[in-house]
Amino acid sequence: MTRLVSFGVLLGLVVLFGLLSLRVLAAFLLPLLLAAMLVVIFGPLYRSLLVRLQVPAWVAAALTTAFVLVLVLVPLGFLVARAGGDAVSMLRRPDGVRLDPQVLDRLVATVNDTVGLHVTSEDVNAELRALAESVAGPIARRAPAVIVKFVIGVIVMIVSFFYFLADGPRMLEGVTRLIPLDRRYQWQLLEEFEEISRAVVSSTLLAAIVQALLAGIGYAVAGLEGVFLLTLLTFFGALVPFIGAAAVWGSASLWLLFFAQDSWAAAGLAVWGVLVVSTIDNVIKPLVLQGQSKLHPLLALLSVLGGVGALGPVGIFVGPIAVAFLQAALTMLQAELDVLGGREIAPADGPPGHSPGDGVAEETVARVKSSRP
Repeated sequence: MTRLVSFGVLLGLVVLFGLLSLRVLAAFLLPLLLAAMLVVIFGPLYRSLLVRLQVPAWVAAALTTAFVLVLVLVPLGFLVARAGGDAVSMLRRPDGVRLDPQVLDRLVATVNDTVGLHVTSEDVNAELRALAESVAGPIARRAPAVIVKFVIGVIVMIVSFFYFLADGPRMLEGVTRLIPLDRRYQWQLLEEFEEISRAVVSSTLLAAIVQALLAGIGYAVAGLEGVFLLTLLTFFGALVPFIGAAAVWGSASLWLLFFAQDSWAAAGLAVWGVLVVSTIDNVIKPLVLQGQSKLHPLLALLSVLGGVGALGPVGIFVGPIAVAFLQAALTMLQAELDVLGGREIAPADGPPGHSPGDGVAEETVARVKSSRP
């Protein structure tokens, strides 16, 4: 009885302090997740440096971290900071938010003749300035806090990436020892995380590259200047789900309509963006996720869309990982139930309608059976 009470108290303490720790670390879950995914991507480079240079683990981890900083994070951070600075500067100058006078006069005249209103160009520009002021105020007030949070998140991600590389085996051993789950299942979940992480990163990058190239074709056909810059912006924008690429080609279409006075080019670019550029994203990601993981294409698509809808941009990573973990956990549970019940699972080359992915269950059952007396 005393042991049972002690176990209950310990379990309550674990739940209590676990929830408190989750609350404390909640702000850093995204940087930690991104650091873990970077370890999956750049782990081979770290191991190669460790073997070829014959250096301590912390030296190889430092070299790998420096490589990621120089070739990935620094250019990306520079572009993001430059784009953010330009956006804030524009929003802080609401007087500069006005349409081309000639285009605006024709547009206002057409609307007045069609609807019977008596609106002037000055009224439209005044409304635009008021709208810009209402948008610029909150953004300008929140910008410092957002920038500080972003910088702290990047620092946490970099430091975590270094320690995950240098002390990864010891940290992993400590965590697996504390988790009350069979070691075979723990390693299977880790393999699942590595597999889905590679699939998510490769699908995101491939989709962004294809979207940028297709958008670049549209920019060139529409006769826009700075096609390379717009294509590069589209690539980085496409890394943000839903609105990323559309924000670039949509802005280019509006510029063609209101400032270049080329309605046909604007309409063509908009149609190309809606039907091709933004649609191809929902085709490539599920196919790549299905090809490099065990997720069905429909399940992969829903996991990405649902993850983004529930968690924001981070959902593009968390959504597929959560669904893949659920699928793996259900497979493990099925294996345990089949072993306990003494039932056998149909072989991999079973009857028609047998799914290729079902082989995972047989493999899991075999491992469980072989480990038991």
